[in-house]
Amino acid sequence: MRFSGRPPDRTHLYGHGKVENLSALVETLLLLVTCAWIVREAIHRLISHRVDLEVTWWAFAVMLGSIVIDASRSRVLSHVAVKYHSQALEADALHFETDVWSSAVVILGLISVKAGEWWPRLQFLRNGDAVAALGVSALVVWVSIQLGRRTVDALLDSAPAGLEERIAAAVEAVPGVCNCHQVRARYSGPVLFIDLHVLVDGAQTLAQAHGLTETIEAAIREIAPRADVTVHPEPFQTSQS
Repeated sequence: MRFSGRPPDRTHLYGHGKVENLSALVETLLLLVTCAWIVREAIHRLISHRVDLEVTWWAFAVMLGSIVIDASRSRVLSHVAVKYHSQALEADALHFETDVWSSAVVILGLISVKAGEWWPRLQFLRNGDAVAALGVSALVVWVSIQLGRRTVDALLDSAPAGLEERIAAAVEAVPGVCNCHQVRARYSGPVLFIDLHVLVDGAQTLAQAHGLTETIEAAIREIAPRADVTVHPEPFQTSQS
């Protein structure tokens, strides 16, 4: 986060925001690797052998405390990630959310083990934690793939869906704009870069054209408040000029 927040320099004219996207991708891959290990251990336990666990009330207390702490961290990070459009923070929030589900699986497993001890006919419940671990792993893999896809899209400069049409409509609604075209948008970390071409009255002065471009930028920031906007005006000769 600190490196991605560095200002632009001679070799990185658009800043260092891509570092944040790359960081989110790496963390997503680590989550997938962790899920693969959990799946392997769960299947190994179901097929090969059974691990005997000693269940105490302290185990439940520790897991419940872990859930409360990780859930609060995940909620705060998710809120900040949405506010600042940070994929790195979103990946961190997903990491803590995964910890919440993992702790919940541990509690479910401990309950299953206890139930198997109390009721001999329910011995199959002693493997309940392994089955639950497989389910949670599938959920985490699905969420990780969605986040990873958005991260890869950002690294490949994919335009946000529908944004081009919204920007063009907002710009063409500005008085004095005849046409809006060549709209391009891409994210670099949390910063959205937008550039576009507009046709304007070629008879107006440079000061008037500059004032119009500022109005256009204000209209775009109604859609993307923190966007870095570049407007290229092109002269359009009206029939009266």
